Amino acid sequence: MTNITKPSEVKRDWVVLDAAGQRFGRLLTQAATLLRGKHKPGYTPNVDCGDYVVIVNASKAVVTGANKAEDKLYHRHSGYFGSVKSEKFGELLANKPEKLYKLAMRGMLPKTKLGREMIKKFKVYASAEHPHTAQTK
Repeated sequence: MTNITKPSEVKRDWVVLDAAGQRFGRLLTQAATLLRGKHKPGYTPNVDCGDYVVIVNASKAVVTGANKAEDKLYHRHSGYFGSVKSEKFGELLANKPEKLYKLAMRGMLPKTKLGREMIKKFKVYASAEHPHTAQTK
């Protein structure tokens, strides 16, 4: 018989990932697995089983690809004509790495209420300091 994990039975851990020297996409897929809880034996798709994930040194991630930092664009649109704003991947990584990581992670999680709950457990910091030191073991 398959065990179904109930939300009250979920035990959450805090995982700190260091992005210095890590590949951007590989780091985020690892974080997405931890956020969803797929690494746990009691994983249930319709329950938020994941852990809290903290990424430090976010601005020091490595980008593979010859011109990805210049060619990859992130767009946003307010709904008005001609109001499309675009930012380059490299500029976001240098200036606002927290925003870049959140955008990329949002695309990897479910597009439901469950996904919105999961993204709240995802914390990103550009430097090595973070306020979650009490949660680390």
